[in-house]
Amino acid sequence: MSSGQFDNERSPDDNFMKLAVVESRKSEDPVTKVGACIVKENKKIVGRGYNTMPNGCDFPWHKKQPNEVDNKKYYVCHAELNAVLSAETIADLKDCTIYVTLFPCNECAKIIIQVGIKEVVYLSDKYKYKNHTIASRRMLDAAGVKYRQHLL
Repeated sequence: MSSGQFDNERSPDDNFMKLAVVESRKSEDPVTKVGACIVKENKKIVGRGYNTMPNGCDFPWHKKQPNEVDNKKYYVCHAELNAVLSAETIADLKDCTIYVTLFPCNECAKIIIQVGIKEVVYLSDKYKYKNHTIASRRMLDAAGVKYRQHLL
């Protein structure tokens, strides 16, 4: 989807979040499909991604496994990471906004901060009270990264 295909009657936030939702549908995760879209101030899309297993790895998508090390959380590449990796250069990400369908975890917050993204716009905050989300908010606050929820 290019910016020319956006609905002109919707806000840019609506359009970019819709793109993140489209990305999320590509995920093979049967429970939590997450998508992300990174946008420059001039509204140019510079990265997008969805949660997936690392290239060439075919691990189970389940959290509850007989052996804890088989839990998907140890293997899955989150949408935010894949969106960052899809950018042409890290410099393209400075001062961007990331639209993501789920509030970033602590690991993704580190990546967001390190590449210089200035704002996170998220759709769902279903893990708001989990430690990884609380830690994420602490880091984003400390680094001065703004975040806000957007509802379609």
